[in-house]
Amino acid sequence: MEILSDGGQKSIQKAPRKGMSTGGKILIAATGGVGIGLSIVCASFVAPAFRKICLPYVPATTEQIQNVLSFLPKNATGKLLDIGSGDGRIVLAAAQHTKGLKTDGVELNPWLVYYSRLSALRHGVTRQASFYRRDLWKFNIKDYNFVVIFGVEQMMKDLEHKLIAECPHNTKIIACRFKLPNLEPERIIEDGVNTVWFYDLNKQTRQVSGNS
Repeated sequence: MEILSDGGQKSIQKAPRKGMSTGGKILIAATGGVGIGLSIVCASFVAPAFRKICLPYVPATTEQIQNVLSFLPKNATGKLLDIGSGDGRIVLAAAQHTKGLKTDGVELNPWLVYYSRLSALRHGVTRQASFYRRDLWKFNIKDYNFVVIFGVEQMMKDLEHKLIAECPHNTKIIACRFKLPNLEPERIIEDGVNTVWFYDLNKQTRQVSGNS
């Protein structure tokens, strides 16, 4: 802004700057907070892609759940483990289907674990269903009578070795999407992408772990 002085000379006077309103500051802070929160949540889903073997989150279909349940007797007892349990739908369905079976899920993504625990509370099966945030390769599976696998092809060989080495001799294995490379399935439900393979370790040779 230009102003004439008494001597006729021009002097320059800057207009006062307006400060940011409180509402604007709150909006910027809120936007930044939401952005950081979304980054943290998304990182939990993206991080597995940088692991040696990526186990992506792909929810089980209704058909897959029914195929899995067809191998679980309603009077089954003992313990079931879902490897890579995702949002927990297999664990919860098995708990509701059998009533007498303790069902567990192991999952690396913390947000899916929290969601699964909330779903168990909502369905009233918190005493029967549990979820653990662990690395599946370090998780102890020696006490489980049933193991459900939603894996990827690259992991099935190593996972087969772990199952044979650690599971009890009478463990039943239910593999979805991809079969185990060496074990012979007792039964198969052929259903395209929803195909399920059922294995009984009690009827398998324990020396498969040494196969290439």
